Amino acid sequence: MKKYFLPVIFSVLFSDVFGLADSVVVPIQRQRNHERIKEEQVKCDKADGKLDGMIKVSSNEEINLQVTDAMFRRIKDLQDFIETTTKVATNNEKIRQLNYVQEVVANFRTEWKAHKLNPVLAPLLINNFEKILRANIDSQSMASIIEEAPYEIGKINAEIFKANKGYNESKKIIYLKFCTLNPDKILSSIRPFVNEPFADSMVVQASLNNPKQLYDYASSGNSPEAKLIQKNTNPLVTAIVKISHTPNALFYFPFLDDIINGKQSIDSIKKLIGDGEERMDNVGYFKLLVKTEINYQQRLIAKDTPVAMFGGNGLREMLQTKAIKFFINPINELHEQNNLAIRMKAIEPLSAQDLYYVIVMGENDIYTSSYKHSFARLLQKMGTTPRGDELMLSVNMDFFRKFIKMAANFNQLDVFLKTMPQDKATVLMKAFVANLDKSNNLEDAVDVADSYSSIKDTALLQTILKNVSNNEQRSMNDNNGRGKIIYSLLKTIFLSADSSSIDLTSEIGIPSIYSVENKYLADDSGRIVQQVFFYGDDDGKANFSGFMNSFNTKEWKIIQQKEWVEIKSLKGRKKVWIYANLPLDSDKNLDDTAQAHLTRYLEKKDIVPSIVIHRGHSYWLPGTINRMAGSAKIIVLGSCGGYKNLSKILSICPDAHIISTKEIGKGDINRPIINYLNQALVSGNTIVWKDMWAALNKVFYADPNKEVRESWDDYVPPYRNLGAIFIKAYNKKTEL
Repeated sequence: MKKYFLPVIFSVLFSDVFGLADSVVVPIQRQRNHERIKEEQVKCDKADGKLDGMIKVSSNEEINLQVTDAMFRRIKDLQDFIETTTKVATNNEKIRQLNYVQEVVANFRTEWKAHKLNPVLAPLLINNFEKILRANIDSQSMASIIEEAPYEIGKINAEIFKANKGYNESKKIIYLKFCTLNPDKILSSIRPFVNEPFADSMVVQASLNNPKQLYDYASSGNSPEAKLIQKNTNPLVTAIVKISHTPNALFYFPFLDDIINGKQSIDSIKKLIGDGEERMDNVGYFKLLVKTEINYQQRLIAKDTPVAMFGGNGLREMLQTKAIKFFINPINELHEQNNLAIRMKAIEPLSAQDLYYVIVMGENDIYTSSYKHSFARLLQKMGTTPRGDELMLSVNMDFFRKFIKMAANFNQLDVFLKTMPQDKATVLMKAFVANLDKSNNLEDAVDVADSYSSIKDTALLQTILKNVSNNEQRSMNDNNGRGKIIYSLLKTIFLSADSSSIDLTSEIGIPSIYSVENKYLADDSGRIVQQVFFYGDDDGKANFSGFMNSFNTKEWKIIQQKEWVEIKSLKGRKKVWIYANLPLDSDKNLDDTAQAHLTRYLEKKDIVPSIVIHRGHSYWLPGTINRMAGSAKIIVLGSCGGYKNLSKILSICPDAHIISTKEIGKGDINRPIINYLNQALVSGNTIVWKDMWAALNKVFYADPNKEVRESWDDYVPPYRNLGAIFIKAYNKKTEL
C-alpha cells in the first residue's frame, strides 16, 4: 500500500494546481484560498519534524498512512466537491466553504501540538467535518452530527460552523461531553449554562468529584455559580454548603462521607485542627487521616466509593500532602544529620500503619536515606517479631503494590519478605502480579514492571516470572483479551531483562530501546534541537549556572535573550541547537512565562525539538510535560518519572527514550549525562545506551563522594526503564 500511497500524497501536497483534480478549473479569485489550504497542509507535514509527505503521529505505519490520507487526499476531495457542486453557486459562498476547510486543517495541527487532540483521530475528524459541511450547505442543523462525535472532534468542528442553525444546541452537547471527561472543571465552566435544565445534575456531579471546589464556588458571594449551588437540594450539596461556613473548612473535607453519615463529628475533628494549620495537632490529624483511609479502603474493596476520597482536598490528596509536609520534608531536610534521633524525630510518634502511609505517599519525594531509615523504623514499630503480612492485612492491602515496588527499588524487599512465613510471602507475591487486568489503568502493571528491574534476588525474580506466566495462562483460558496482552508483555519484558539474547524491538514490535541514530534526531534542515526546562527556585538557579559553565565558548556559541539562552555548536559533524529558558523567579511565575514565550518562539520559527530535558524537582514536571514537544525522541527527566508522568509523556511522545531516576535528580549526575549526549550528537554518532551507561559508570564509580555514586545507581537508562517499555508496548498492542 505504501508504494502506491506516498506518490499520491506527494502529488497532492506539492501539486501546482493546489492538489485539485486535473479536470477542476479554479477561477483566479479563489486560487489564493486553495494556496492557504496547501500552506496549512505543509505545516501539518512539518509538525513531526520532517517535511516528507507523511504525517507521523505513531510508530504504527498504517495509522500514519490513515492520518496522512485524511489530511491530504480527503481534503483534496472536499476542495474538488466545493469547486464542482452546484449547491454552492456563488463565488463568495465557495470561498466561505473553502475557509471552513482551511480552518479544519489548521485546527487539527494546533490542537494536536497543544496536546488537546489525539492525532490518530484525524480520519474521524474529517469524516465528521464533511458530514457537517454537507448538512450546512443544505441548511440543516449539525447538532445530531456533533452528538455522534467524540468531544475533541465536536469541539473543533462546532466552532468552525458557528453560523449553523444548530450551533447553540451543539454547544450544550459539547459542554455535557466536556463535563463527562472533566468533572473537575464543571463549576469553572458552567456559568453560560446555569439556567439549563441539566445544571442541577452537573452541580451534584461536581460535588461528588471535588467537594472542595464546590465549597469554593458556594462561598463566592452572589455569583451565578453560588446561587446555583445554594438552591440545590441534594443532601451532599447542602452538607458541603453547611461545612463551608465552618472555620478551616478545608481540613474537614477528607472526612465528609463520615460526617454526612454520622460516623465522625465536626466537633471531634475540630479538636485536632484547632485554630488552623499553624496550631494543628499534626500527628493526631495525620493519624485520623490514616484511620479513615484504612476504613475507606475496606469500602472500596466492597465496591462502595466514599465521598471526598479522591480529588482536590479529598482524603488521599490530604493524606499525601500532610505526609510530605509533616514528616518527609523534615527528615529530608536533615539528610546531613548523623544523629538519627534528631533526624527522624518527626516520625517518632507514628505507628507502623502511619509510617506505611508516609512511605507510600512519599514515593516521588522521599530521599533514599530517608526511606531506609523510615523503613527500619517501620520494622521496629511492628514489634519484636515483625510480621509484614499482618501489616498488609491491617491496612487492607492498600497501596501494597506501591509499597513492594518501593521496597524493591530501595533494595529492601528481601528484608520485608523475610518478616513473614514463607507461605505468606509466596501469597503476597502472587497477589502482587494478580488481577493487573482488573484495574482501570496500567499503574499496577507498571509498578510490577518497575519492581522487576530493581530486584537482585534470582529466586524472587523466578517467582515473579512464574506468577506472571500463570496469569497469562489463566487469561488465555478465560479468553481475557486485556489480561493476555498485559501478562504476555510483562513476561517478554522480564525475560529480556534477564537475557541479552532477547531483542524487545523485534519481540514486541516497538522501536529500538537500545540506541538512537543521529539522523533520527535531526530535522529536515539537519539540526538536532534540544529544549531545556529550568525552574526559578534556588535549586534551579544553581543548576542553571552549572549547566551554562559546561559549555566551552570555543565549541559553542551562546546567545543571550531576555527570557532564554540559545546555545549552538560551532564544531563537529552535526549542528546542535539548544534552547533553555532562564530560571526566572518562580514565585512570580516568571519561569513559566519564559517557557511559554520560548515554546511559542520555537513554533513560530518551525524549530522542532527532538530532545527535551527537564531540570527541576518532580513537582515541576507536569509543567514541562504540558509544554513538551510531541516530536521529542529523547527525554531526560532529571527527576522521578512515576506512572502518571510516564503515561502522560508517552501519550505525547509515544516513541521517546526516557532517562529518569528512582530518586531526586542531582545536578552532579545530570550534567555529565547531558554533556555525554551533546558530544555524541555533535560527533554524529549513534547513541548506544549500554555504551553510554558503561562510560558514565566509570566516571561516577570513581567519584570519592559516596552520595554521588549512590545517586547514580538510582538513574534508569531507557533499555532498563521497564515501566516505560511496558506502557509503549501496551499502547502499541492496543492502537486504533
